[in-house]
Amino acid sequence: MPGPDTIPLLDLAPLHAALRPEIDAAIARVVDSDRFVFGKALANFESQAAKFLRARHAIGVANGTDALLLALRAAGIGRGDEVVTSAFTFFATVEAIIHAGARPVFADIDPASMTLDPHDVETRITPKTRALLPVHVFGHVANIDALLGIADAHNLIVIEDAAQAFGASLNGKMAGAFGLAGCFSFHPSKPLGAFGDGGMIITDDDELATQISRLRDHGSIGRHQHATIGYNSRLDDIQAAVLGMKLEHLDSHLSERRKLATSYNALLAGLPMSLPIVTDEMRHCYAQYTVRTSKRDALRNALDASGIGNAIHYPLPVYRQPALAGHIDSQIRLPVTEETCASCLSLPFYKGLTEAQQQRVADVVRDVVK
Repeated sequence: MPGPDTIPLLDLAPLHAALRPEIDAAIARVVDSDRFVFGKALANFESQAAKFLRARHAIGVANGTDALLLALRAAGIGRGDEVVTSAFTFFATVEAIIHAGARPVFADIDPASMTLDPHDVETRITPKTRALLPVHVFGHVANIDALLGIADAHNLIVIEDAAQAFGASLNGKMAGAFGLAGCFSFHPSKPLGAFGDGGMIITDDDELATQISRLRDHGSIGRHQHATIGYNSRLDDIQAAVLGMKLEHLDSHLSERRKLATSYNALLAGLPMSLPIVTDEMRHCYAQYTVRTSKRDALRNALDASGIGNAIHYPLPVYRQPALAGHIDSQIRLPVTEETCASCLSLPFYKGLTEAQQQRVADVVRDVVK
């Protein structure tokens, strides 16, 4: 059992305690309605999310992985196509590409943002390339303007993996709203998290929205009428009700996350390590607070010994995962991605993390890396 002095990596209890009466009421309304699938709560949440993200369509699906898969499928990405993406990401990004029938092609990342390096992306494009799939990792919006320029020059589509970036923005435009489609996860650990799995796709394209809506519901175009082979990927109304209620408070929650990040930045300033970058144009949503240091393993050991939670996001480039044998170029090595995987570490970060706890974390970090 964790002791009283333990600082966990993530603690959702303070967030949920503050919202508990509203959460209970939102769930009770769904229970009273007897509509648990495609009910009023889902319709309301989709409308809320579309307005918040300033998108024409917001379509709830079962999880973030399905969001990527359905967006790719609806966009016509399939067998024989190549999709350029990042290897510094959770496995689901690549899993969705392969499930769609396409081949993932990896480009290196920018060392400061840990998102796709547009210069390297351009070198990976072949006649088979159909799409770019940037990842807004940890809630930092990728260099999307440059990537859109590359896509336009090569007649490619852009689908954004914004699983960790609900509420992040660049020059006032929301993450997920730049490309043909943006894909989100509502895993409980995300800044906007459900009480289980959940996902969403946003788009301004009417035809794409129609195709996604069909794919999520067995290809249905009406009761017992199926126009295509689809999936069972529906966001249920209990989750939609919780998410809709949480969305009402998201601006305040993200403001608190940014304050926590600012505090860490000040406490860790001047140390020989890399912190999340901050710019005037980009509003980070800090799905994690991830630092990089050549003393990562020593730091992790010290944090563990002090009862301070931490995690490596991500310990391996995706192309090193054994499941991808036969699906990718086994010889690929991306130096910045490799170095980032060897040096990154996520620190405790959640609503309710106190100044004293952040100071304690910073003291351990400083002792190791100074």
